[in-house]
Amino acid sequence: MSITAFTARRARTLRLAAVGLPAVAALTLTACNSNEGTGTESEGKPDSATSAPADQASGSNGSGGSDATGGASDGKKGGGTEQAGSSKDGAKGSGGSGGSDNSEQEIGPCDINKLTIGVKSVQRPVNYMVLEVNNHAGVDCNMPGYPILKFGEDAQAATPVYEDSKPQAVVTLAPGETAYAGIRTSSADGSGQNGYKATSLEVFLQGSDDSKSVELPGGSVYIDDTAQVTYWQSDLSNALD
Repeated sequence: MSITAFTARRARTLRLAAVGLPAVAALTLTACNSNEGTGTESEGKPDSATSAPADQASGSNGSGGSDATGGASDGKKGGGTEQAGSSKDGAKGSGGSGGSDNSEQEIGPCDINKLTIGVKSVQRPVNYMVLEVNNHAGVDCNMPGYPILKFGEDAQAATPVYEDSKPQAVVTLAPGETAYAGIRTSSADGSGQNGYKATSLEVFLQGSDDSKSVELPGGSVYIDDTAQVTYWQSDLSNALD
């Protein structure tokens, strides 16, 4: 081969190489771009994975809402329990209060049907008798004022009360206790008028229409217009004073 022919061939080879280099570079660049795209998509998958926990977190927040609802439910339950407890405590308080009220009930007047009543004569003062009543009711009771006495069936009025005998307080009788009232039947010096012999005695308590007939000592007693009866007394000596 001549030098001229070799030179011409080498020049052609170099041209072909020069033309091929840009094509190779273009292919290489395209391949790189394609790989980069794939890398992006591949990285996108982890993003999806990251998004899923975020969604799950969001779902957890929703669950948190459920927890909040549960909390509200628990709160409601707790509130109900407290309310029930409060109501129960209130009921206990009422019971205690009611007990207190029952223990402090006012004492009522004595019932003549639950009293044993008798009358007897005394030696001093002259022309006196004493009326005795005993409480067998089983509870405390008050003896109101003074006894209302009617001597004989024809008595026009009850025996007047001796006002100076009024005690400072109402006489209260516990079960088994006795109260007394003194009775002057007539004047000691005979100055009384309109005297008569009574063969019966009917006893009333103030504030009640019920009465009891009481047997007189010896079956009868002389009554005149000086007759008087004292207020109820807790002591016999005060009834005869």
